[in-house]
Amino acid sequence: MALVPSQVLRVAILLSYCSILCNYKAIEMPSHHTYGGSWKFLTFIDLVIQAAFFGICVLTDLSSLLTRGSGNQEQERQLKKLISLRDWMLAVLAFPVGVHTTVLPFILIEMRTSHHGYPSRSSGLTTICTFSLGYILWVCWVHHVTGMWAYPFLEHIGPGARIIFFGSTTIFMNFLYLLGEALNSYIWDTQRSMEEEKEKPKLE
Repeated sequence: MALVPSQVLRVAILLSYCSILCNYKAIEMPSHHTYGGSWKFLTFIDLVIQAAFFGICVLTDLSSLLTRGSGNQEQERQLKKLISLRDWMLAVLAFPVGVHTTVLPFILIEMRTSHHGYPSRSSGLTTICTFSLGYILWVCWVHHVTGMWAYPFLEHIGPGARIIFFGSTTIFMNFLYLLGEALNSYIWDTQRSMEEEKEKPKLE
């Protein structure tokens, strides 16, 4: 039941995100005390997503260690559910939202150290579109309540430009989802090819 480097790394990443979140909340910023608080900003939402994702990764690793060799079918079913949740969260939230707010290194490390199964493309794109639309509506609602935009530049462009901007960001998030899917396939197809190459008998 010894821990492997990737498992230790996930714990370190989780602790770093928890530390960043605590420090972020401790910063005295006027926007933190207005309607919506820190939740107005995609950067903060992404920090929460990343912390939740790596928390699930750590929980999956612990469950895997405890389940290994036990022969308990119920525990194995629960572990499969955790793995499915972990993979789904990476695909539809942690990667596309994470890349959007520049936490790419940790996500790439995670993709490289563990294989992640992606959901069907239609399901994944529907989820990321729902997230994007939900955040756009939330930003608009905050403006409706307070009269101020979470991002000041929105104050200086017209309604048509805002619609184009919001539409473009949704399209970009869809692109990031597809990029993550392609990158995941490339990493593990390459890894599989290398392993198959090593297993081939050498010709003398």
